[in-house]
Amino acid sequence: QLQASGGGLVQAGGSLRLSCAAAGSIFSDVTVAWFRQPPGKVREFVASITSSGSTNYRASVKGRFTISTDDAKNTVYLQMNTLSPEDTAVYYCSARGLLGRGTLVTVSS
Repeated sequence: QLQASGGGLVQAGGSLRLSCAAAGSIFSDVTVAWFRQPPGKVREFVASITSSGSTNYRASVKGRFTISTDDAKNTVYLQMNTLSPEDTAVYYCSARGLLGRGTLVTVSS
């Protein structure tokens, strides 16, 4: 029901925009979040956005990443700027207790 896309290989300092598409209005009236799992590490919170538009970010991405939604397209975005190798991970979106299929982001130094 949730499918993340937009990952890839990028050099340090570069940008990527991840998208998470949902079947139906799964993002309506709930908090939506992005998580990531770096290689060999546990999954960690990245960012979230409530139905009213309030956002919350992991400290290490604050000021570099932006979460947003497009309700008409049932899509959530994660704009990632000034990427560093520490951002390398599989990124997942989550809503209503569901965790979508991830997309791999690799940042080279």
